[in-house]
Amino acid sequence: MNVDELVRDCLREQAAEQPPLEPGFADRVLNVRRRRRTRRLATVAAATAAVVAVAVAVPLLESGKDEVRLASEMNKSDIIAHPDQSPPRDLIAAGDVALAAYFTYSTVKTSKDTAVQQRTYRILDQRTGKYVKDNRWSMVSVAPGMRTAAVLERDLPVKRIGLLDLLTGEVDRWIPVERGVAAAEFSSDGSKLVATTYSKNPDLLTRQDYDLDGDGKKNDYEPDRSTSHRTGFYVVDVDTGQADWSEVVTDDEDGLGNARQDFAFSGDAESVYTGLTTEPHQQYYDLKGNEVPAPPNEKYLHWFVEARLSPDGKLAAGDFAGGAKTTASEIIDPYTGKRVYKVRGQQLLAWVDNKRLIAWDITPGDNEFHNALVLVTIGSDRTLPLSGARKGNDGAAGRWNPVFATR
Repeated sequence: MNVDELVRDCLREQAAEQPPLEPGFADRVLNVRRRRRTRRLATVAAATAAVVAVAVAVPLLESGKDEVRLASEMNKSDIIAHPDQSPPRDLIAAGDVALAAYFTYSTVKTSKDTAVQQRTYRILDQRTGKYVKDNRWSMVSVAPGMRTAAVLERDLPVKRIGLLDLLTGEVDRWIPVERGVAAAEFSSDGSKLVATTYSKNPDLLTRQDYDLDGDGKKNDYEPDRSTSHRTGFYVVDVDTGQADWSEVVTDDEDGLGNARQDFAFSGDAESVYTGLTTEPHQQYYDLKGNEVPAPPNEKYLHWFVEARLSPDGKLAAGDFAGGAKTTASEIIDPYTGKRVYKVRGQQLLAWVDNKRLIAWDITPGDNEFHNALVLVTIGSDRTLPLSGARKGNDGAAGRWNPVFATR
């Protein structure tokens, strides 16, 4: 079987196993970054397809019409892949989910001993299907439907949240807030934002007097994890701009551990959660800032597994479940935490429908950090490549990080 036949076979299998499409899950938490120490996989044929599979492209301009097909309006049964591109230049999408943007990190010095870990975003231009660099924003969160993004300006924390029109590239409206905000995330229906407040920039870095990256030079920077500067969160009504703040006091016993640890909505948007570096890994709060138990179907989720619940809520993305020579992740029963399936992939990022997910994965024999976006299917050991592989090691400058949204 040659490569073309293998790719066609893989596409047929994906299509045959696809159920009727349902609305996708909400945007994931933008701030999640976790060092994954995973292993190499051994399935050579699937990985060969991941390297050389041909992109499934769809013209943006329909023949005989003057109106441009926007990326968010394209046929949602399409798989649009560019396995030869890393970072991506052209639209990547599967079913109801699209790569709405991506960002890279860089260290920007602010003084002799301080720097800021700064994000640079490339946002999808829906009229051209290209990812376009936009230096204006420190944080970008894309709403369901991919018409609007919540944006924050460069010098965090900021006192206003912008609502960016993704068709014009201009801010339609600014929502003022009294306390400094350093993150904003939409609810699953796009009607609300949770904005995390900080007294200082959580991305501030300080110079260390020891070698962190092993290059023999004492020129590395790290965030200050000795204390948390997080103060609480706003719940913002997107239509009216009404912003209600709740204080959340964080101490060392909370297991925060990270200088940046933002809030995100639960699936039903009736509560918010934040990650913990110790058990139980997440803490939930009602919309007034009171600690509450996790919703029954989110009790066994982990904040660093971005995919979370399937669209129908019957399954949940779990942690890495691979071995010494294979990569795999588990799918769990959200009410019991028990594993019900294993799928390929190092890290599950987004549900496409109730059987398929987008994940990071590597090719056989490659560096464990040289991972690419792939489509995985419950019940199949095959993957369909969506992007090219990232370069460098975890945390290296220039490695790109995806921002997904439902179309």
